[in-house]
Amino acid sequence: MRVDKEKLVSAALAARKNAYAPYSGYGVGAAVLTASGEIFTGVNVENASFGMTICAERAAIISAVSQGHVKFAALAVAVGGDDPAAPCGACRQVMEEFFDQETKIFLVNSRGEGKERTVEQLLPEAFSKANM
Repeated sequence: MRVDKEKLVSAALAARKNAYAPYSGYGVGAAVLTASGEIFTGVNVENASFGMTICAERAAIISAVSQGHVKFAALAVAVGGDDPAAPCGACRQVMEEFFDQETKIFLVNSRGEGKERTVEQLLPEAFSKANM
């Protein structure tokens, strides 16, 4: 499947505007492209009990899964500031569950600039279904 990186990054940047980050001030938006070509977005949603916070990446993936999508083509993650940021460990493990090892992950800053990684690069030697 052809991935329109600009469209996916734009969706993540737009989603970021809806992030709920009153404690850290660090808003994150994510957009996931399903294998069928649909885009689902998510934002980080903080909670005063910080362990209850949900990351944008997981929010986007879970939104898509709740609509019946379990195969994905790409993910974009947009953060504020000058430096793109990689997903946390929990998000990487969720990606491992649903993405192929070569799925493209676009990590961008507030201007849409950044870098591209694969799931395998973000989580080498991951624990997966194959280990069970």
